[in-house]
Amino acid sequence: MKNQNIPEQLHLLPYILKWCLIACLIAVLAGSASAFFLFALDYATQWREAHPWIIWLLPLGGFAVGWLYLHTGKPVEAGNNLLIDEIHDPRKVIPLRMAPLVLFGTVMSHLFGASVGREGTAVQMGGALADQLTHLLRLRTQDRRILLMAGISAGFASVFGTPMAGALFGLEVLAIGRMRYDAILPCFVAAIAADQVGLAWGVHHTHYLMSGSAPVALWSVAAVIAAGVVFGLAGMVFANSTHRLSAFMKRHVSYAPLRPFIGGAVVAVAVWAIGTHRYIGLGIPVIVEAFQHPLAPWDFLGKLVFTVTSLGSGFKGGEVTPLFYIGATLGNAMAPLLHLPFSMLAGIGFVAVFAGAANTPIASTIMAIELFGPEIGPFAALACVVAYLFSGHTGIYHAQRVGQGKYLRLPEGLKIGEIGAYRARRRAESEQESVAEQ
Repeated sequence: MKNQNIPEQLHLLPYILKWCLIACLIAVLAGSASAFFLFALDYATQWREAHPWIIWLLPLGGFAVGWLYLHTGKPVEAGNNLLIDEIHDPRKVIPLRMAPLVLFGTVMSHLFGASVGREGTAVQMGGALADQLTHLLRLRTQDRRILLMAGISAGFASVFGTPMAGALFGLEVLAIGRMRYDAILPCFVAAIAADQVGLAWGVHHTHYLMSGSAPVALWSVAAVIAAGVVFGLAGMVFANSTHRLSAFMKRHVSYAPLRPFIGGAVVAVAVWAIGTHRYIGLGIPVIVEAFQHPLAPWDFLGKLVFTVTSLGSGFKGGEVTPLFYIGATLGNAMAPLLHLPFSMLAGIGFVAVFAGAANTPIASTIMAIELFGPEIGPFAALACVVAYLFSGHTGIYHAQRVGQGKYLRLPEGLKIGEIGAYRARRRAESEQESVAEQ
């Protein structure tokens, strides 16, 4: 009876203390790993740019990483999808080897010239390192789910320098149309602290300067909504193309290390044929350019093709920074058509294509505010939501579940990678019913 008279807030104190301590520990691990990764990535990028001939070794680099994963990385080759699956259906602690394997694989990809990102590496390192605390702290299954979500948030926040977006990404990426609020405190604490850990190690994030903005008016809102449709379709094309190329390669090339070897050869020859290194690596300088002056209208397509080829053939890295590149350059190209400042539409495209491809409109909107300032907030929110809707029930993470369909009724808990098979089965059943009725 006495315990029932104690205010609820006092019962909450041990919970808050527990998760603040665990989240800070996760932040130290994930933030330090991301800092080391970013320093290694900078060194690899600088070396590649100083020695452009190394692109011809990309097939061998891809083969080496593929061979390493074939012999030591099979339990963790699913990457981000493994983390999402373990949160939804916990089975066993993620092997620690995920962190060094994805770190090495991504740095090698960038050193030799593949077009890949970096968020996947940071998220996987954050999740794998966080999960090692499961046995150490003797956590229950429900607590382990929260632990992994905090690791994802910490990794994302520390690699991009966007703590609020990182926290929301860990909460939002698991399921379309549904967020896990039981992890909101650990995710926010881990994301904010991991960003600070990275800064303490000396990490410097890229700053993007918006030189102009449009007033919130009927014409500007309509233009941004129209742009959001295009951004969503771009995210859908990127996700579908990457998955289909990956499936094609697995179907026709049975020996896994040969897939990135072939993809690397295609990328190297393409770089030589077009005479530019503009579409390989992270492409940060081109993203910065998109905010400064008009670019070639085909830049977004070049990056999309090179990234789909790299990721679809098996190179390690992430999808998000290439999506930023595609969105920023696509926005830059559409700005004259929509009569909007090119730096403003570059910033909106930066986050909106990502929102459509990852199904994370809220995290993407907050990222826009963190990176570009609060003035862009209303426009970014509109574009991200529209892009999220128009990308359909697809995405870069096949393990994402359906929490609530965007505009179609789909079974709750269905993986988005299984939606195609589900629809085909429903069509077949409907046809059978029609035949039976006749």
